[in-house]
Parts: sequence; structure tokens; C-alpha cells
Amino acid sequence: QVRLVESGGGLVQAGESLRLSCQASGINFKLYTMNWYRQAPGKEREFVANISSSGTTNAADSVKGRFTVSRDNARNTAYLQMNNLKPEDTAIYNCNTAARGRQWWGRGTQVTVSS
Repeated sequence: QVRLVESGGGLVQAGESLRLSCQASGINFKLYTMNWYRQAPGKEREFVANISSSGTTNAADSVKGRFTVSRDNARNTAYLQMNNLKPEDTAIYNCNTAARGRQWWGRGTQVTVSS
């Protein structure tokens, strides 16, 4: 069974930072691309950023320059460093990977940014 567990969310003011973690189990973590998505209230889920098995990263235009995705294969953990947070970043953040023939999702962690 693949398990993804997010942590690190919280309530912060605009301009502050948070680092989210996604700890994975049930896969050979280092072989898989790890993705971050978010879903704000009343909005559809959107892609945020990802990191490939080789370390190549990609980020959505809305967060580029503010968010950085990374991974620590020894800890089976992906990270999303979120700097200069804005109220529009408020959402539930989920990590995701495609493994063993399907998509896997964590339960999510709430990020709330006040002005």
C-alpha cells in the first residue's frame, strides 16, 4: 500500500513562509516524481509544483519564484518551501505520485494566509 502523509500547514500572515512535507511509504521513493497540488475553497484543484526522480523541478506560474520543491530520498520525503505567501495561496495542499499503476494522494494539509 502506498501512503503519502502531508504536514507543515498552518495559519500565517501574508509575506511569511511555510515548509510543507510529504512523507511517502510503500514505494521505492527515489524512483518517482512527486507532485504538489492545491485546492482552494470553491475552486478546482490546481497543479503547484513537482520534482522528478532526477531532481528536475517545475512550478506553476502562480507560484514560480516563491515556492521551491525539493526532496530527501533518504527520508522518503518531498518538500514544498513556500515563501512570500499571499492570501490567494490559501488552500488544502496535497502531494501526489503515480505508482503501481495508479495515482496516489495524501489527505492534505491546510494552508491559510491572512492579510
